[in-house]
Amino acid sequence: MTEDIQSLASLEFIPYIDSEGKLPDFVQGKIGVYAIFDSEKVLQFVGYSRDIYLSLKQHLVRQTQYCYWLKVQTIDKPSRTILERIRESWIAENGSQPQGNGADAAKWNDPIDTKTVMTTEEVANYEGIFADEIAKDKLLKNVARRVENEIFSLLKARGVTEEIRFNPKLKTSGLLDLK
Repeated sequence: MTEDIQSLASLEFIPYIDSEGKLPDFVQGKIGVYAIFDSEKVLQFVGYSRDIYLSLKQHLVRQTQYCYWLKVQTIDKPSRTILERIRESWIAENGSQPQGNGADAAKWNDPIDTKTVMTTEEVANYEGIFADEIAKDKLLKNVARRVENEIFSLLKARGVTEEIRFNPKLKTSGLLDLK
């Protein structure tokens, strides 16, 4: 493919999850730009990646409720300049910056910080632990497991059969990110 920027409108909508509950495998190992749309086909996020498939998997666990449709443009050679140019062009074509590229960027791009969704009881228990780092780590790990199970429930409800594994080493920090 050349450096031509395809307009977002000219690209076909692709289901984020196919009838077998899998992500589109044709993007595995592909470099390119992708646009993620919600169930109403409203643009939520535009990103680029050296492996679109892995990025889509990350976004699915981080923002399950917004990942229903995709548009993709792949390129042959990694070039941040070209990728950024395509992303900016699509955002401009959209007429406004999607939430995922603005106010909610961290929710789309960063590991899930389970400390932000601790229950009142979990917060009280965490704040009640003073000098025992092991106990704090254990509590954070349990919070991460609870949130992980909530994510798995959401994915199951969507019919996702894709293998999802979170990095166990990050859980003691209260973070969830794919392995």
